[in-house]
Amino acid sequence: MTEKSFPDMRKPVHLLAFGFGSGLLPKAPGTYGTLVGIPFYLLIQPLPQAYYLLFVLLAFVAGIRICQKTSDDLGIHDHGGIVWDEIVGYLVTMAFAPAGWVWILVGFLLFRLFDILKPWPIRWIDHKVGGGLGIMLDDLLAGIFAAVAMALLNLLRWL
Repeated sequence: MTEKSFPDMRKPVHLLAFGFGSGLLPKAPGTYGTLVGIPFYLLIQPLPQAYYLLFVLLAFVAGIRICQKTSDDLGIHDHGGIVWDEIVGYLVTMAFAPAGWVWILVGFLLFRLFDILKPWPIRWIDHKVGGGLGIMLDDLLAGIFAAVAMALLNLLRWL
């Protein structure tokens, strides 16, 4: 990383964008960022559904600005270490999930699968929508895809 492309972790926006430092890990920062989503999920999971969804909506909207500002500061669109989008995407995945560690793990694996493979329209959005919205939107969709897959697994009683 060049000096310009290294985040200043003293700045709250960089600290959040880089998932409290998880995005700085050298291999698979998106996976580590998603892991940071688990404690967030455990903290907000007991909330009434409406409050959970409001939290996720606010985290998504804030994420647009967080990711845009950090990208601008670093001079790199969608820097690999920006993982706020993975944190929010995982929270979307878990929005309607049954309680329990099995579901937390399955949600993690499904979200990572959709985030990495980027089936249509996720890949299209990843390539066509720029700025902070683009950074956040593809992970929002990956979270929705994973949430639907989890709902199907639950409906079919495969877990």
